[in-house]
Amino acid sequence: MKISVKWLGDYVALPASVDELARKLTAVGLEIEGLERPGEGLRGVVVAQIKESVQHPNADKLSVTKIDAGGKEPLQVVCGAKNYKVGDKVPLATLGTKLPNGVEIKQAPLRGVDSFGMLCSAKELGLSEDASGLLILPPELKPGTPIAEALGLDDVVLEVNVTPNRPDALSHLGVAREVAVATGGTLRPPQPKLAESGAPTSEKVKIRIEDPVRCPRYAARVIENVKIGPSPQWLQDRLKACGVRPISNVVDVTNFVLLEYGQPLHAFDLDRVAGQEIIVRTAKPGEKMTTLDGKERALEPEDLLICDRDRAQALAGVMGGSDSEVSAGTTRVLLESAHFQPSSIRRTSKRHGLHTEASHRFERGVDIDATIAAADRAAALIAELAGGTVAPGRVDVYPKPQPPRRVTLRYGRVEKVLGVAISEADCRRILGTLGFQAVEEGSGQTTFEVPRARVDVEREEDLMEELARVHGYDNIPARLPRGLAELAPEPAASEAERRTRQALSGVGLSEVVNYSFVAPRTLEVLGGKEQPVALLNPLSVEQSVMRTSLLPGLLENLSRSVRHQVDRVALYETGRAYFRDPEGGQGQRPATREVHRLAGLVWGLRGGRTWTQKDARADFYDAKGALEAVLHALHVEGVRFVPAEAPAFHPRACARVELADGTVLGHVGELHPRVIKGLELPRDVFVFEVDTAPLYSAARLVPAWGGLPRFPAVLRDLAVVVPVELQNDEVRRVILEVGGTLVEDALIFDVYTGKPIPEGRKNLAYAIRYRSPERTLTDAEVSAAHQRIITEVNQRLGGALRA
Repeated sequence: MKISVKWLGDYVALPASVDELARKLTAVGLEIEGLERPGEGLRGVVVAQIKESVQHPNADKLSVTKIDAGGKEPLQVVCGAKNYKVGDKVPLATLGTKLPNGVEIKQAPLRGVDSFGMLCSAKELGLSEDASGLLILPPELKPGTPIAEALGLDDVVLEVNVTPNRPDALSHLGVAREVAVATGGTLRPPQPKLAESGAPTSEKVKIRIEDPVRCPRYAARVIENVKIGPSPQWLQDRLKACGVRPISNVVDVTNFVLLEYGQPLHAFDLDRVAGQEIIVRTAKPGEKMTTLDGKERALEPEDLLICDRDRAQALAGVMGGSDSEVSAGTTRVLLESAHFQPSSIRRTSKRHGLHTEASHRFERGVDIDATIAAADRAAALIAELAGGTVAPGRVDVYPKPQPPRRVTLRYGRVEKVLGVAISEADCRRILGTLGFQAVEEGSGQTTFEVPRARVDVEREEDLMEELARVHGYDNIPARLPRGLAELAPEPAASEAERRTRQALSGVGLSEVVNYSFVAPRTLEVLGGKEQPVALLNPLSVEQSVMRTSLLPGLLENLSRSVRHQVDRVALYETGRAYFRDPEGGQGQRPATREVHRLAGLVWGLRGGRTWTQKDARADFYDAKGALEAVLHALHVEGVRFVPAEAPAFHPRACARVELADGTVLGHVGELHPRVIKGLELPRDVFVFEVDTAPLYSAARLVPAWGGLPRFPAVLRDLAVVVPVELQNDEVRRVILEVGGTLVEDALIFDVYTGKPIPEGRKNLAYAIRYRSPERTLTDAEVSAAHQRIITEVNQRLGGALRA
């Protein structure tokens, strides 16, 4: 926000320098992002009066003038402009001046005649693009006056970064209050004096609020016999300094008071308000109106409107309408000063793409008590500047007055929270200067009434924040935080998740983080049976429900990658899935049940397209291998991959992942063709999804050392022909069971089907490692154990030793 230092000085005594002012404001939380000095480039340019002008003796297009620049003797200046006359007052750049366009003024003869300066156009001064002639100044200006002072440019404009929680600082009075607090000065708010006459305002206009929630308060004043015209120069200068274009005296007053109080106002032509009645209501279905920017807008039922008897006249809190705007023929003004619900204005402003000075303040929250003060101030200025007559009284519709908030400050907690001791007297002084009124005293505490303008103060910590910023953040000593003597150990799940990430990254999968919001259709295609949790205010239909699986996000990542012609996708994500809780929302129980999961996806070329590798494509074992890498990193043993069926998976390649105790972790496999078609995905997509809670509980994060083997191992191979539907786990379980303590491990290293293996059967080849922890095994012992394994596999599983 732009703040004029000259304007600010009307309300509070300022520090000696602007730099000191900027430092103090920044220290109390109003960061000064920049300083503008409009008159900086006009040093050396003064007001001059043309006393004489004659034709140049050696140039037809030049004149030789005698100039009064406030000195003892007139100056001789050669000029090429023709738009002036003797007696006019114009800008003179004196010798040594460097103009904004870079030209430095020096004494030099022009066609044989010495010139002691340069008469300037608006363009040469950098004030506009008009270069048609000299800038003619108001006749009342005194020669020798610096041009910056004459044009109201001898000001400094502060660019203040006002955070969204401090709408009270979106005005000159609000910033002046902060200056008074920072310097110990006294705030001098304006005291408008109204000379009222005629019939009361209540007889000239009626106001009805149909939606008191969106419009808690609406006040109006009437000013008659006004004459619309340009504003005085001082008012125009102040508006220009803050980046506001002057329009007319009445409209400029409303903008002036907006920048002064932070209370948006609007002026209606009362003669164009049908029925002399204002109705505050929401829009009707299909209703339209044309705003001041000339655009016709289709209104929504949630839009709050300011209407007369027949039609909408303004988009409440955002922009007025063109039907009743103040024009050159206006003689009676209805001045609106109202308060609107911030969330309602925010939605309307966003819906229509309109961000105005008014909406900027209303959507953050304005002082409801300033409604009347701002209206009185504006009415007094309109009467003064437009020659109007103010009708006695005002119409103030305030259906449900709300008491101010009260917050209790316990002085004993101030040092504990802030880390610095502030005495009770200083706490009362600081808060009192900020407008917080003590209303109740207690033992070691005081209850303060919060000013209406401070919409950000709701609890005790907010009062402490006020104390900290005014006392000075630099005055808070740097200390180590007080806490426990020792740090709590990191949760085991955190270490497990870290190892999981490392394992998946190690096998080539990249982590992604997706939204928890998904499209209902995606969950339906995946075959989810549970009804997802719907959002009340979704961003879009594609993000309208909470995910019950992590797969939708990964599949969307795959789809986007394929559209960008990526030939390999390997991703994983860890996060929460959300399910309805039938008993949720009762007492302190959350409305949803959250399940933490891990999911992964592989598709495309296994190693990418390179000249050293063939174009081998990822398959079921790549997804299974990624999951096994996680199990290995967590030292989870005894996990079984059991053939199964799941809605999102292809029946030919789907395994249920189970812990040794039978706990189901999730599934791994190929995506079902129905899902591929429904989501328009490429073929041969392999995914896994498991619950992390049981997985991390089974993890052995602390390694157990058992010592190196003392005796050598004996290796024997076993090739057995079994039914094709028999799983490796079944055969391996029998081998380990029958081998007992002599079999250290059994690893499958080959699976073969085809001739000469009979149809319906397959060959499984195992490397069996025999070892005893007590002695070196003899060939006889190993052979006996090996034969027992062959016999049991044949008898139990219908196998046969391969010849």
